[in-house]
Amino acid sequence: MSSLLREEMQRVLFRPAKHRLVEFIEIEEPTPGRHFLCVSVGQKKVVQLSVVHCQISQSTQKSGSKKLQTKRSSIQECYKRTEIWSLHDLTLVDGRDPDVDDSCFLLHFDKVRTVTAVTCSAKYTMVRALVALCDRYCQRPLNLQNFDFPYIKPTTYYSNRGDCVVLSQICFYACNLVCLSMCPVPLDA
Repeated sequence: MSSLLREEMQRVLFRPAKHRLVEFIEIEEPTPGRHFLCVSVGQKKVVQLSVVHCQISQSTQKSGSKKLQTKRSSIQECYKRTEIWSLHDLTLVDGRDPDVDDSCFLLHFDKVRTVTAVTCSAKYTMVRALVALCDRYCQRPLNLQNFDFPYIKPTTYYSNRGDCVVLSQICFYACNLVCLSMCPVPLDA
């Protein structure tokens, strides 16, 4: 589901603006509809954070008819960027309390923006992406406060996620070979 959302938002919102969607998470907002915190990279290596609001059209009853008709709106009207910031303007990301499983965090720009992710895992996913993008495009470390740092920065043992993927694939293949070697093979003579 998230890959379909990513493709749709990339096609509708970010590609026309010449941006590439890097990461997004669903967030909770007081207004109705779905909301996402997105991070995108532009052509001139400008990294933007934006809140995207998706308003799904509601079905309405047509007067004098028993059939339901759906209000049709184009997909472009469904997704709207409601707030946009530059990553260069982000001075601090505050996780509030690292000892509590809290999905809320604070983004410090010229004003403080409270963000409530749908899950705590989503919060850490976004922060890992922000740290990597800040290191790559801003050439400065991102200031983090009140986070459980082993979940953000990789340790020396798991220094590269790609290594873990390769290791898990090797284990999977080895397990398959063991299972196949234990299967009886009929000998027709």
